[in-house]
Amino acid sequence: MSDTPEQELFATVAITSFQLNGQFLAIAEELAAPGGITAAWWQVLGAVLREPLPVAGIARAMGITRQSVQRIADLLVDKGLAEFQPNPAHRRAKLVAVTDAGREAIKRINPQHRVMAKRLADELGAEQFALTAQVMTRLSAALDAITDQT
Repeated sequence: MSDTPEQELFATVAITSFQLNGQFLAIAEELAAPGGITAAWWQVLGAVLREPLPVAGIARAMGITRQSVQRIADLLVDKGLAEFQPNPAHRRAKLVAVTDAGREAIKRINPQHRVMAKRLADELGAEQFALTAQVMTRLSAALDAITDQT
């Protein structure tokens, strides 16, 4: 029995996404270093830069487990980069909020982040870069849609 064209495409997209994940994690570790944080810490801090969120909300937004977000949030609070705040919507599920020290750590990442973004934009071209972001966002939404149906 041979694979269908859809199976071949699915496999290619999946394998490429695994490769991209590894590439992005390696780049993120390098970019996060000047901020004195790890890629995982950056991921959680980035999720709460605009507004405080509960651990479960961060996990959903980032596609990682609630337990790993909780572990990282606890570390960030211990290091003074984040704080737990009361959650008016749920008494027991505290909100994770970035502190001024956390914002400073993120700020130290920005110069190299800007350079890497420019290099990628130059390599792909502005139009292809924007299209890539659009297609990846659409792919993520499609995967959410088909996995929510099961």
